[in-house]
Amino acid sequence: MAPWALLSPGVLVRTGHTVLTWGITLVLFLHDTGELDPARPQTRAAPTQLRQWEEQGELLLPLAFLFLVLGSLLLYLAVSLMDPGYVNTQPQSQEDPKEEQAAMVPQAITLRRCRHCLVLQPLRSRHCRDCRRCVRRYDHHCPWMENCVGERNHPLFVAYLALQLVVLLWGLYLAWSGLRFFQPWGLWLRSSGLLFATFLLLSVFSLVAGLLLASHLYLVASNTTTWEFISSHRIAYLRQRPSNPFDRGLTRNLAHFFCGWPSGSWETLWAEEEEEEEEGSSQAV
Repeated sequence: MAPWALLSPGVLVRTGHTVLTWGITLVLFLHDTGELDPARPQTRAAPTQLRQWEEQGELLLPLAFLFLVLGSLLLYLAVSLMDPGYVNTQPQSQEDPKEEQAAMVPQAITLRRCRHCLVLQPLRSRHCRDCRRCVRRYDHHCPWMENCVGERNHPLFVAYLALQLVVLLWGLYLAWSGLRFFQPWGLWLRSSGLLFATFLLLSVFSLVAGLLLASHLYLVASNTTTWEFISSHRIAYLRQRPSNPFDRGLTRNLAHFFCGWPSGSWETLWAEEEEEEEEGSSQAV
């Protein structure tokens, strides 16, 4: 492998995320509590709450914070590196239960052929130009992950957002606990400038993570995806229905998203909804 192949966008993004995560953690842990000028005690930087716990020998909370940071980083790498649910371009064996279910799809459901992959796209799948593959239950391509969010890694993506938000809010509190605004501007900038920049950065990240988590929880609760929510007018299987054909109520939507229950292909669920609508219309007549 050529050396420059290691500098792919995915490697750069994941390396940047890792360095930024641990850099912010080190600032919160190692914020200088000593006097920058021994002759002027008023220049002393205030310790963060995390540093105070460490100095007092209360290691449970600092260790918990470190484990949460590590957990969020591992979840990030898992979502970023795993298969999001690519549609297989190779012929499948008849033993595959998903393929058997797809084979029993009613003829009323017409699967379109991808003009890039030349494969039959299952319902809710879409071709990603960045990944150059079709992805099952396509949600979006995340540039921060350098990967698609699809059927296989979407639950982990939501878990990552939730854990990341907890870490960011905790880090925001820790950064604020070390800020003091009673010093002259120049001395304050020397003693707390880096911590204040960390606080601003955490504030922006917390806002973004909170909005993303709220939007994805809403989409999960209604069993829809970002792509379907934004482009429902362009998607054939959604234009035919006045409402979302995959919505089975909050409890069943959450159970299917996080636990895979009840099992079954999206084509089967779509066909069941079609049959229910036909039965309802015939009874009304």
